[in-house]
Amino acid sequence: MLGMLEGIEEYNNQGALLGIDGAEGEELLGALRRMNPIQRQRTINKMSNTGSGSRGSRAEMEKHFAELPPNIKEALVRGELRLADNTIYSIKPVTSKTIKLFETQDDKEIGLRNISNAKLPKNQALLVSGIYLLAGTSADGTKDKIIATSFKGLEDFPAIAQGELNLKSNKKQIVPETSNVIFKTNNNHNVPIGYYKLANPRLIHDDVLIELTIELGSTEGIPANTFIYAALHGTITTP
Repeated sequence: MLGMLEGIEEYNNQGALLGIDGAEGEELLGALRRMNPIQRQRTINKMSNTGSGSRGSRAEMEKHFAELPPNIKEALVRGELRLADNTIYSIKPVTSKTIKLFETQDDKEIGLRNISNAKLPKNQALLVSGIYLLAGTSADGTKDKIIATSFKGLEDFPAIAQGELNLKSNKKQIVPETSNVIFKTNNNHNVPIGYYKLANPRLIHDDVLIELTIELGSTEGIPANTFIYAALHGTITTP
């Protein structure tokens, strides 16, 4: 790993990527001791050159480096993977009191969702920093009309706003049953419409089931052909 540090200098919390604080740390320190002084100093300089501090979702992701699978950490060190802003989204109709935004039979379709089978692709891990939840009423149920729907805050959809959201990954709770009222942000000019910033960001690993579910107590007053747009916003590992 020491000979392949192309990607390491752009990150803070490099120790979590290289395993310095864990069992691999002794191996790493031993390798440094065996280098000649010039090679050792060059390697240390490269590892310590973090530049300016990270901000926002990226800074949150760096705090979770230790939780990444070994293959993703090593790919980040080698520069084969990088960190990027990302939003995983899905649109589903409100046809019952339970709406599952990501399902195993889903296919990736531009304008409707950007992942397949309710899972992230291999070597992608997403740190969920916040969640968007919007609703809109389409002219009809055809794909083109759904994509052309104007999605708005939940202020215009009281029954949806009074529902609950929960998010799980690999059967582990990320956001427990939480009132959708938190997504009524039209009067909060500090965040985008329908956006809730998580105080406790959580990591979703590649190839594990994502379960984002809306539960409604009533569908009273919800027009026909109403759809929900939900999105997980944060930082992802990507080639």
